[in-house]
Amino acid sequence: MYHQQRPESESNPHFPGPHLPYDQTSQPQGKRTKIPHKLDPQDQEKRRFPHQNVHDQSSQPFGSSPLDLQNQDPQIQPHGQQRQGDHSQGPRIPPDRPTNPLTWFGAVFCAILWVVIIVGGLVVLIIYLVFRPRSPGFDISSVTLNAAYLDMGHLLNADVTLLVNFTNPNKKVRIDYSYMYINLYYETTLISTQYIEPFSAAKAESKFAYIHMVSSQVRLPKAESLRLQKQIESNGVMLQVKGIFRARSNLGSILRYSYWLHGECTILTAGPPDGVLIKRKCKTKR
Repeated sequence: MYHQQRPESESNPHFPGPHLPYDQTSQPQGKRTKIPHKLDPQDQEKRRFPHQNVHDQSSQPFGSSPLDLQNQDPQIQPHGQQRQGDHSQGPRIPPDRPTNPLTWFGAVFCAILWVVIIVGGLVVLIIYLVFRPRSPGFDISSVTLNAAYLDMGHLLNADVTLLVNFTNPNKKVRIDYSYMYINLYYETTLISTQYIEPFSAAKAESKFAYIHMVSSQVRLPKAESLRLQKQIESNGVMLQVKGIFRARSNLGSILRYSYWLHGECTILTAGPPDGVLIKRKCKTKR
């Protein structure tokens, strides 16, 4: 039989023959030869950067090409994409609404209230700096213990004369006194009360008032009775004088303000019948 002889170039493995087109029938199955061809620039980019998509096809619909997306209706956008120009518009601003009249009323009321508070504070500060008001003083200038004895060992009878001094230390303020009561105590027991008529003290003036206080048959506790008897025998009797009165400071003819004052004095006198003042300690507070 006639056998076709292969060319020498095909039998020599070191001398490859010319590249022929791929023929599926001429090659045994399982040993296919890939024909190299020239790659497009896009395919070259894909091979160089396999994890990077040149046209960002992740946002394109499956099975569509960039050319198809360009030919689509601009009103129809794929899922996940926004129209061009949406970012330039920015967020939508709601339309202006009219303010509630109650809100305006509340704002105006608060503003007026703050103005009144500030102006009032400034006025009070100016008045204080101009007048420098001070509280009046309460003092006892003289005491005479005319009589003090016990009936039945626990009933006190006493006669005391006081000279009380009311002092106005203000040089620009006049003070009016009213509702004045002077109470006389032996320790914790009230033994006499006296009312004083209202009066006024001019600027930097002191007013004196004689007060005659008498107690009759005032029951004392047993401990106080024994203590008083010892004090009379030792020529030193301890008494307490407490005054409650209302004062009104006049800052000119218009500005006036009133307050309560409490005066307290602890006095030590000699024994009766001529018990003079030995020592005193007084204080006044509002």
